[in-house]
Amino acid sequence: MRTIIGLVVVVWLVIGVLAAWQRGYFGDDRDVSCKSTGDTALTIVAGPLNYVGANPKVDCNIDLPQPSQ
Repeated sequence: MRTIIGLVVVVWLVIGVLAAWQRGYFGDDRDVSCKSTGDTALTIVAGPLNYVGANPKVDCNIDLPQPSQ
């Protein structure tokens, strides 16, 4: 059973890498930033869901509360 689960996970991630490659996330001209890295990672983790309409995106502009003085 463990082998089957491992195989399913590997196939899932390979499909995600294929989707990220088709979207051009591994090109040399892409900037390295929180957004581009997050988009690539989420696309890989989403795997086959990319082919049924999922298009995961990351928003790295988080406004954190400032500490009091």
